[in-house]
Amino acid sequence: MSRLAGKIAVITGGNSGIGLATARRFAQEGAQVVIIGRRQKELDEAIALIGHEALAIQGDISKLIDLERIFSHIRQVKGKVDILFANAGLGELQPLGAITEESYENTFNVNVKGTLFTVQKALPLMSHGGSIILTGSTTGSMGTPAFSVYSASKAAIRNFARSWALDLQGTGIRVNVLSPGSTATPGLFNVLESSGKKESLLADFAQEAPLGRIGDSDEIAAVASFLASDESSFMTGSEVFVDGGLAQI
Repeated sequence: MSRLAGKIAVITGGNSGIGLATARRFAQEGAQVVIIGRRQKELDEAIALIGHEALAIQGDISKLIDLERIFSHIRQVKGKVDILFANAGLGELQPLGAITEESYENTFNVNVKGTLFTVQKALPLMSHGGSIILTGSTTGSMGTPAFSVYSASKAAIRNFARSWALDLQGTGIRVNVLSPGSTATPGLFNVLESSGKKESLLADFAQEAPLGRIGDSDEIAAVASFLASDESSFMTGSEVFVDGGLAQI
């Protein structure tokens, strides 16, 4: 596969889960991949899995000083960005009445502030034909117990795409949201472990989806590849659900 040949693709949160699966897919399809993550050890391990001379840059997207350094380095070594997958995100299970200020700030600093300024720092490196993909979630469209802060952050992501599609009129740069349902990733498993009910919750998630299972990261990556490619050239401001039907019924 070579539909991304010659493209420079930047993926935040590219060291695990959906980000890593997408980095591998993009590289296999010919893109020069740059992954960004907070933990150097995981980045090193991811680069070994991605291959294709992928590049890893350590940094925290919630810190503007890190983003400035990251995109300055990308400008120096790659010169441009054709595809930006703003994928990094996190969340905690906390029901109303137990939500902490620290958890709220951490979630919004990464998911909302981090996404905003990742896109804003990348934008000067992008040109006509560029594709911006934001990771949303079914939770941005549905009520989810004990997950309201994360869900609200993903609802903000959805509106970013709508508003930025208008801001980017005339540039030829597209922005779309990719919204997975429950997907087997280290991030999801870590959240569920904290609840002490991991297995029962995974069973519930599978039962709630019409397809009767949770998703695989490679399935999400396949749709990210479509949104990154010229095959989605007439799409902007859209939300594409890859959720086994969860939020569609």
